[in-house]
Amino acid sequence: MSQASREIPAAGPPIVELEGVTKRFPGVTANDSVSLAIRPGEVHVLLGENGAGKSTLIGMLSGLQQPDEGRIKVDGQPVVIRSPRHALSLGIGTVFQHAMLVPTLTVAENLLLGGPWWQRPRKDALRAEVDALAGSLGMKVDLDSIAAELSLGEQQQVEILRALLRNSRILILDESTSMLTPAGIEELGGLMRRLVERGLAIVFITHKLREAARFGDRITVLKLGRKVGEVAPDRFRSLDEDALIADVVEMMFGRRSGDPEETARQTHVVEAGARPLLSVKNLRLKPGATSPGLQSISFDLHAGELLGIAGIDGNGQKQLAEVLAGQIASEGGSVLLDGAPVERLSVGARRDAGLRYLSDDRLGEGTVGSFPITLNLLLKQIGQPPYWRGGFERNSEIERHAVEKIRDYDVRTPSERTPIGRLSGGNIQKVLLARELADGAKVVIFNKPTYGLDLANTLATRDRIREIAARGKGVLLISTDLEELLQLCDRIAVMAGGALVGTVENEPGARAQVGRLMIGVAA
Repeated sequence: MSQASREIPAAGPPIVELEGVTKRFPGVTANDSVSLAIRPGEVHVLLGENGAGKSTLIGMLSGLQQPDEGRIKVDGQPVVIRSPRHALSLGIGTVFQHAMLVPTLTVAENLLLGGPWWQRPRKDALRAEVDALAGSLGMKVDLDSIAAELSLGEQQQVEILRALLRNSRILILDESTSMLTPAGIEELGGLMRRLVERGLAIVFITHKLREAARFGDRITVLKLGRKVGEVAPDRFRSLDEDALIADVVEMMFGRRSGDPEETARQTHVVEAGARPLLSVKNLRLKPGATSPGLQSISFDLHAGELLGIAGIDGNGQKQLAEVLAGQIASEGGSVLLDGAPVERLSVGARRDAGLRYLSDDRLGEGTVGSFPITLNLLLKQIGQPPYWRGGFERNSEIERHAVEKIRDYDVRTPSERTPIGRLSGGNIQKVLLARELADGAKVVIFNKPTYGLDLANTLATRDRIREIAARGKGVLLISTDLEELLQLCDRIAVMAGGALVGTVENEPGARAQVGRLMIGVAA
């Protein structure tokens, strides 16, 4: 059913209202005085980039977090949603992006979880209730199936059914289409429409504007924790799809005074006929349980060039970085570094050849928190001269190297022997930079290099990335921060569903082009 042909939902009193809700975490305001109302009979779409505040908002509605300021009202009365169980008792059900079913249990057993411990499971009553509810909604549910054997779409239907069996009046669908096939997305869209026709309210979180236009009744846009706009049902239905998309793109990615693309930046010019420093052709990886894999990824990166990879988190960016670094074996394709194939080399051999990778997980993956800075600077060179000889550490060489890097990269630490886990995020990042840029780096892959850093360390890291490219190295910058990519990169490629869906030259107008690709609209 098209958006224009659907009736505008009758305006009923909100089931839930948020009034000036603010939530802060150390160093960041996740939600900043957000107000919105969730009404019965509507699919209320929440749109926004990574970090816009959608997950925090849903966490407060689900009872996982509490607001620092403002209030939440249910049926017109202020409430404190103390826990997920309390949220369910208020009629607020949440279906998260990744299935929360116990994989080894049957569908029936999953649906019965959480019931009163003093009662025997009422399987016959459950079967009758499920048959009636599923039949009225056009759902097919086999209660005897093992959850792990169901498709993602079937698992999602079970999660929705579980929320409905608990008398949910509001159903929150968090990125529910991200892992579904096109047919599965259409089935979910039809189910949402049948649910709102029964008077439920649905909060539908997505990054795909085509889905928002096709399935929604109202759109709220969040940006950097604030509500920046809303498209109400009457305006929603008065616009054709292109006009609606233009409205929302302006809210999400509109230019403002002082934005990066309005400031002067020196774009790197690639000489005609120059051989790429890194050439990736048809790189492939099978989808995983929580990732879309890689679908024939191809791109070239030249010396001195900064190539950005944009996209909503979870679209294969991390898998791309790990395949290039050798941490995951590809299913096919080629990777040439300075003209030589490296796709069959180990992580260490690729590093020796000049391919370096800085993970977004600084403590969990990039370093060993209990080890001193001295050893973390040499994690990828353990046992190698001049720092080891005959299997024995040469402490004087190890410490000399650490003192030199701490000075060159301005690492703020009491001592080179301090465990790296005691440092701030910015100083851990400096240690990683010092380690990966040493000794013959040619191409450096950054995955969200400023994530979690304060402003000073963010600016310092961005300056260092510019310097790396200026020294003639190739830089592949993966980031979910569009402002960061616009500030730094010569070109920006966009990933969606494990594929590169387009590449944009960083020229005036790049913001809107990249934004449209990120939310599933051709640039």
